[in-house]
Amino acid sequence: MFGKKQDTSNPYHSGYIAPKGWKPKNPDEDYVISLLDIELSDGIGMDKFETAAAACAAESSTGTWTKVYDGKGSGVKMAEKMRAVAFDLDPQTKTFKIAYKKELFETGNLSGLLAGVVGNIDGMKMLKAFRCLDVRFPREWVESMPGPAFGIDDMRDMLEIPTGPILCTVPKPKVGRTAKEQANLAEILFTAADGEYQGIKDDENLTSLHFSKFEDRVELIHKVRRDIEEKSGKKKFYLCNITHSNMDVMLERANMIKSASGRWMMMDVVVTGFSAVHTMRLKNPGLAIHAHRAMHSLFDRESGPGVYDMGEIKDFSMSMIVIAKLMRLLGVDALHGGAPKTKMENYGEPKFIKDALQADVTPASSMTLGQNWFGMKPVWHVASGGLHPGSLEEVIKQLGEDIMIQCGGGVLGHPWGVEAGVEAVVQARDLSMDRVDMKGWIVQNPDSALAKAAQHWGFDPRIV
Repeated sequence: MFGKKQDTSNPYHSGYIAPKGWKPKNPDEDYVISLLDIELSDGIGMDKFETAAAACAAESSTGTWTKVYDGKGSGVKMAEKMRAVAFDLDPQTKTFKIAYKKELFETGNLSGLLAGVVGNIDGMKMLKAFRCLDVRFPREWVESMPGPAFGIDDMRDMLEIPTGPILCTVPKPKVGRTAKEQANLAEILFTAADGEYQGIKDDENLTSLHFSKFEDRVELIHKVRRDIEEKSGKKKFYLCNITHSNMDVMLERANMIKSASGRWMMMDVVVTGFSAVHTMRLKNPGLAIHAHRAMHSLFDRESGPGVYDMGEIKDFSMSMIVIAKLMRLLGVDALHGGAPKTKMENYGEPKFIKDALQADVTPASSMTLGQNWFGMKPVWHVASGGLHPGSLEEVIKQLGEDIMIQCGGGVLGHPWGVEAGVEAVVQARDLSMDRVDMKGWIVQNPDSALAKAAQHWGFDPRIV
């Protein structure tokens, strides 16, 4: 294919490795590109690394494990034309890239693309560990996807919040409150601290349960929201969980939210699946989509030290950065992406995730391929996971202001009560936005709700 002598003794190898130094021409127009990190199975030496990279390119495009009939009508000539190639092989880090001609995949069909790019190669016997670090999409592919309907600017206009993070709480315990009790909590959250708190969100376990029916929550909480908005003039939101394994039920629930004048819905995008997200984006009745990510760690968690070229990897996974890109393409308006000093923070993932969600051109790095978004709207980065008032200074410093800060226990667990929890979060947000040293301010204001929160929880997120 490239005039380079290939190892024809292995049908996986032949033609699926690019010459050294080869780069795809016009990648933003003509190629889908993946970045992979692998570990070879026990007993397979590094002299087979190139063969393994070729096998990954072959298995994910047009190859097969043995020579097959190649006569008239076999499709072999087209397969040879459309084969993917591995390039930029780095045996030291065991990483490489695969370039796929864009014509190999049906545009607008993300499920079909993933079935090829990562569908089977993680099951190959040559590999004992595999991580898809990134996937880069060409213009035609980006423009074939719906992208966010609202994104950051439109939701700021809708909520009348021109700057700064928006604040939200998920009730704790995760389930237990009745619909009426959750509506009462919403009233407290929306009115405490001079009405500076904006949102309440269902927990992922809370769908439609016998003590808290979906339709009851929609009615009662949105009534509270409307009443408070009318009295205060400050816009609020409720992230009501429509998640269901039946698409028709999710659409019915979205319509209920719209009928109650809701602005935003919540769905768990991993357990419902890529096709469900795509369909809800196209068929929902004009609501923003808040993407929760329950079960994501089964896709993206890596327990070894080798995440992003830092040593050996031990699992089979896909980076959360890739999932963030997929969700932006599919059209969510907000996505949980973690926060500094939580879970994957040692690898800087929250910052990379935020770039993938919000940059016009996501920068490339040694860990990522980057991405030109060709004008696609940005997505709210939801910072969550053990957050409390004392941790917000670092969150805002690293992630900026286009974020939704979600504190559950960090509001409801305040020693002085829920209202004080809201006040502490608002104080922490305002200090962080004004670049005021939080620890110094606490020393000067020892009787504040924020000082009590910091005394109770400290300044780092709480990791479960």
